[in-house]
Amino acid sequence: MHNFNAGPAALPLEVLEQAQGELLDFRGSGMSILEMSHRSKTFEAVMAETEADLRELLGVGAEYKVLFLQGGASLQFGMLPMNLRRTGQSADYIVNGTWGTAAVKDARKLGKVRVAGSSESTNFDRVPETIELDPGAAYLHYTSNETIHGVEWWSEPEPPAGVPLICDMSSDFLSWPVEISKYGLIYAGAQKNAGPAGVTVVILREDLLERVPGGLPVMLDYKVQVAGGSMHNTPPCFAIYMVGLVLKWLKGVGGLEVIASRNQHKAELIYRVIDESGGFYRGHAQQGSRSWMNVTLRLPNEDLEEQFVKQAEGEGMVGLKGHRSVGGLRASLYNAVPLESVQTLAQFMAEFQRRNG
Repeated sequence: MHNFNAGPAALPLEVLEQAQGELLDFRGSGMSILEMSHRSKTFEAVMAETEADLRELLGVGAEYKVLFLQGGASLQFGMLPMNLRRTGQSADYIVNGTWGTAAVKDARKLGKVRVAGSSESTNFDRVPETIELDPGAAYLHYTSNETIHGVEWWSEPEPPAGVPLICDMSSDFLSWPVEISKYGLIYAGAQKNAGPAGVTVVILREDLLERVPGGLPVMLDYKVQVAGGSMHNTPPCFAIYMVGLVLKWLKGVGGLEVIASRNQHKAELIYRVIDESGGFYRGHAQQGSRSWMNVTLRLPNEDLEEQFVKQAEGEGMVGLKGHRSVGGLRASLYNAVPLESVQTLAQFMAEFQRRNG
């Protein structure tokens, strides 16, 4: 199968094969990693290796803490303002899609929020063109890639001096190099590029822990999670192990610069078909905001879109139906989606237009 699902998404074949081979007897322990104690030296080594590889790939300095948490990226929508927005303070949010909208909604339940920029008026077909920032904001939050609308930032918004930049990187995390020093906090659900569902990576600049108030629910407290090394309670052991395998795979292919080049090439193959289709295929995102991860598009009518999805599935291509909230089509081209799969899709698109255009 050619897997274009938006998440949980494709995992590298080599990673799946290694996990399969180690499933019954992990590193000579005589048991599966699924059943061993998270307090064992064997699993503690897995945690340490995973964190070290992540730091190496992204260039994460010692001034940052790395956490592996549960609850998905959506839990961070509430956890972030609970921990980093002081009482009475407002936080700035830039909104360019569904997930940024959801982050604002949860943050507003807990305190003041100001939308500093939004592209809702153009149906989230670009990153916002006008942004007005508050120099006194607790932080500036944005979503680097919106899976549903297929919109991606290609340079970070620049916050006022002293305002930490916070990013939900769930769907383009590890897909290209990032200058970590620009950020106060990054969070990302693993199930797009980093591993399976069940674990969320949080990279937090240590000085921000000074903002964490007392009295938070224990599992929602960044200080508690840092002090416990992501193991205040039982962590998602298997998901963390799988993230570790993906990180080693990324290192093996040459790192984030190499994977970024691959991802750009894959995306360009599909966008070229769209641009050369004479309007048969209509991309949703504007040129300067097109996502390499999630290509969203429409056909002349919904009947053709249904035919496209059905016929593609008949030829082994799954996950091409657009999100239920917006319809249309969507091809997710994450790190582990092979070039051959993308070439197959591009050829299918050209042939589908020839038959139906």
